[in-house]
Amino acid sequence: MKEQRARVRCAVLDDYQGVALSMADWSSVLDQVEVDVLSEHLREDELVARIAGCAILVVMRERTPLPAGLLARLPELRLIVTTGMANASIDTKEAASRGIVVSGTPSRSEPPAELTWALLLGLARQVAPENAAFHEGGPWQSSVGQDLCGRRLGLLGLGKIGSRVAAVGLAFGMDVVAWSPNLTAERCAERGVALAPSKLELLRTSDFVSIHLRLGERSRGLIGAQELAAMKPTAYLVNTSRAGTIDQDDLREALRHNVIAGVGLDVFEDEPVPLEDELRGLPNVLATPHLGYVTRRNYGEAYFPHVVEDIRAFLDGAPVRQLV
Repeated sequence: MKEQRARVRCAVLDDYQGVALSMADWSSVLDQVEVDVLSEHLREDELVARIAGCAILVVMRERTPLPAGLLARLPELRLIVTTGMANASIDTKEAASRGIVVSGTPSRSEPPAELTWALLLGLARQVAPENAAFHEGGPWQSSVGQDLCGRRLGLLGLGKIGSRVAAVGLAFGMDVVAWSPNLTAERCAERGVALAPSKLELLRTSDFVSIHLRLGERSRGLIGAQELAAMKPTAYLVNTSRAGTIDQDDLREALRHNVIAGVGLDVFEDEPVPLEDELRGLPNVLATPHLGYVTRRNYGEAYFPHVVEDIRAFLDGAPVRQLV
């Protein structure tokens, strides 16, 4: 009788909704892989205790960082699969030095663009407080909303997601302008928007500002005290990109003193956000728990089917979609 080989261990991290196994057909790998799904977010020591001995890790974007120190504590790790084709929280150089393959998956650009508008509209029409008043028996109409038509939408970044946000803004009849360090007037013209002469000019003249830039050396801390002070006191800021694009201390200070009208946030430096975080108590914050890419289509067509494909390819000795 042929001896059956032991299955390798795989951990799926931060599957908050418990949907990873139902969003794809895992049968092609289950004969060789034992899958452990972690629905709760664990800090480093707890995490190492739970996943010690795993050869494969599946991580959801940047929910759990994998720096060099953590990778050193996982000597049996051989494959990391991240959703999306970029994950700044994985030390890919360290992974490569340890012979760990890092693979990615496709990712759809529609979901974060759609959530951007959920936040922007929620801020403009005070949806959260009005909804709370409705359910709690509060006053019938307590706010006067902001118009979109005829107002200026400033976009920091005009890539795949920023371009989708721009198209919706134009459909609402907004004056859309964009800026990023390498953005050209030609690209703006292709999208039907104007190129802002500078970052500060965009911030100074926009009624709504939305960030759509990858986090890197040039974009980290892009919005700080000076930039927030340049904005109109009636303006709203939306960030569905990365928390690091905004100086978080300066943002809290600005919100505390109503330097701007409010902020819509889907991304945070520390996730899940601690219960004691000041952002949870500020009335001019509309927040969602990093839902930008959390949709059935993105999970069921882009992320998890390709996670399984990445694992199968690795087991077959021919890794695909490698980040390093």
